[in-house]
Amino acid sequence: MKVEFVNPFIVSLKNVLSTMALVELKSEKPKKKTDELACGEVSGVIGMIGPQVKGSMSITFGKDLASHIMQTMLGESVDEIDDQVRDMVGEMTNMICGGAKNALAEQNYQFEMATPVIISGSNHVIQHKVDGPKIILTFTSDKGNAYLEICFVN
Repeated sequence: MKVEFVNPFIVSLKNVLSTMALVELKSEKPKKKTDELACGEVSGVIGMIGPQVKGSMSITFGKDLASHIMQTMLGESVDEIDDQVRDMVGEMTNMICGGAKNALAEQNYQFEMATPVIISGSNHVIQHKVDGPKIILTFTSDKGNAYLEICFVN
C-alpha cells in the first residue's frame, strides 16, 4: 500500500479530531493487520470504489475517546456506547473519509464513498469490503485511543 495513499487518511483523522473534538493524536507506526478483531469499542467502516482502487477504511474508538468526543461536540456525557455515540462515529467516519477523498483527488485518485456501517461492543469484528492487505495505525491521546484500518486493492 502506497504511503501517498495512506497519508491523507492520517492527516484527515488528525484534523477532524483536533477541529471537532479538541484532541491531538499521536500516531504510531503502521502495522500489518492479520485478523478482523477491533481494538476498541465502536467502529465505523466505509467502503470506497473508483477506477484505480477499491477498498475500505475503518476508524475504531476506545470508549474513553468516544465519550470525550460526545462531550466536546455535543455537550452530552455518556457512560455507554449507545445510538447517539454510534451516530457520532458514523459522522466522524464520513468526515475522515471525505477529507482523505478530497486530498486524494489532488493526486488523481477518484472514488465514491458508501454509507458507513457502525459496529460496537467489546471484541467486535471489522469486515473490510475487499480481500486485500490491511494496515492498522494506532493513535494515542490523553483522552483515549483510536485505530485506523485501511484495506485496498488496485
